Amino acid sequence: MNIFSKIVGISYTPMLCRSLKTFDFDNLNTALSKTASFLLKVNKTQVAVSWWVSPKRTRSYPYARVYDTLSFGGKKLTIIPIIKDEGKDGDRDFLQWDTISLMSLLGVYVIIGYYENASFNKRYKNKITNQKFDISYIKEKIKSILSYQSDALHWNLSQIDNAGEIAQKAFENYDKISKMLGVEVHSRSSALKRIKNIMQDKETFMNLSRKLAKKAQERETETIQPKEKLDGTKATITIENYLGGYYYFTCDEVKIKNNNIFLVEGKHTKTNNLPSEEDIKDGLIKMILFTNLKEVKMNDKSYSPIPALKLTTENNFVIEKLSNAQRKLLLQLKKEAEINNFKIIINDNFIN
Repeated sequence: MNIFSKIVGISYTPMLCRSLKTFDFDNLNTALSKTASFLLKVNKTQVAVSWWVSPKRTRSYPYARVYDTLSFGGKKLTIIPIIKDEGKDGDRDFLQWDTISLMSLLGVYVIIGYYENASFNKRYKNKITNQKFDISYIKEKIKSILSYQSDALHWNLSQIDNAGEIAQKAFENYDKISKMLGVEVHSRSSALKRIKNIMQDKETFMNLSRKLAKKAQERETETIQPKEKLDGTKATITIENYLGGYYYFTCDEVKIKNNNIFLVEGKHTKTNNLPSEEDIKDGLIKMILFTNLKEVKMNDKSYSPIPALKLTTENNFVIEKLSNAQRKLLLQLKKEAEINNFKIIINDNFIN
């Protein structure tokens, strides 16, 4: 199933954002070591900051980190490493355009960063851990964002021009880390094609990442992961923005009833409780997109979209047996669904 739609702007009120601790600008390093999302005080101005452990979206719940900043009224920014190399015995992930474009849709300014320090991972011969950003570079970019007069989309597009230079800094620092710790990292030559494409210009970078995202999207729709307890049909959703850019996403479950099309994002837990708050927030990022879709079509037929967040559990789930904390979470989630016009399904039951 292939769905086509448009987004002309984002309107959404988050209700589950946690209270963010405030740090002074001079304590940015401390903030990055203690919390995933926070407020940063720069002179008399505040900015909401989140950061990604890896550019890969499936690690460490980066969407939940970003989500927690969305209720802040001022500028929101997120720090994403252009590359994360865990060493030859670990993974290596690269930043993709789709991540930049999604943050742009959410109004979040992106700082494309790089790691400059790390520690030896004692469990593996060639693996590193505890990677640290170049703080001086991050501080410089935060100051630039605070004085930047245009919106997040234009800032993020402008940052792509520097992607090649940032990637080179990342590789140079990984070479230093490799020598300092005696750890072998992935071969630079194996990534030269990717880096060359990033360095050429932002159009090449965008087109490369779109192709990769398209391939990943197609792979994801071929199989349903065993952890997902879904009974509909998976689908691809191609979203066009007002600039003519195309973003590719997947929808876990799609059902059609008359002229309505249900767009379901699924989150599962192996327990008899609700999925974790981070998992739910990850799913809510999709709700932000799905609740703002316009002109939804499939096979040239128009449909009215009904977004839904589906939470699945083990068979013995009983709402009345939830803890006080999970009851409170569910109550806030229902408020968010009501305000933003999406549905909540627990197992097979609509609860709003």
